[in-house]
Amino acid sequence: MLDESQTGLGGSPAGFWRRFGAALIDGIVIGVADTILKYGLGVAGQLLGILVSVGYFTYFHGATGQTPGNAALGLRVVDVRDRVGQPIGYNRAFIRWLVSIASGAVVLLGYLWMLWDPRKQTWHDKAAGSVPVHVGY
Repeated sequence: MLDESQTGLGGSPAGFWRRFGAALIDGIVIGVADTILKYGLGVAGQLLGILVSVGYFTYFHGATGQTPGNAALGLRVVDVRDRVGQPIGYNRAFIRWLVSIASGAVVLLGYLWMLWDPRKQTWHDKAAGSVPVHVGY
């Protein structure tokens, strides 16, 4: 396993349970917003809910590397390609969100990939050139 001194990422690659917890928190936040929009606006609310999800993950991962769930558990999504250790930017954050759908659609294989990947990257991390690291609380 790579540690902070080997990666130059500002933290060691985050483990499965910490990432799961952050995803759970973000899922609750997005789920509440989606439910309000769905019941308030019907089909239009469902479509708006998708846009909220895209905006949420693209903004937070692109700008700071931390969604509220990531921040609560001391994680940050960082660049492993060009600006190592920095946020990935909005374009790559959008790609990361888009590929995360495929990561989940194939029996969650894309998410579980981090369990045996040396850099602890999921499919969407690989596509965006990112990795979540543990930066502490």
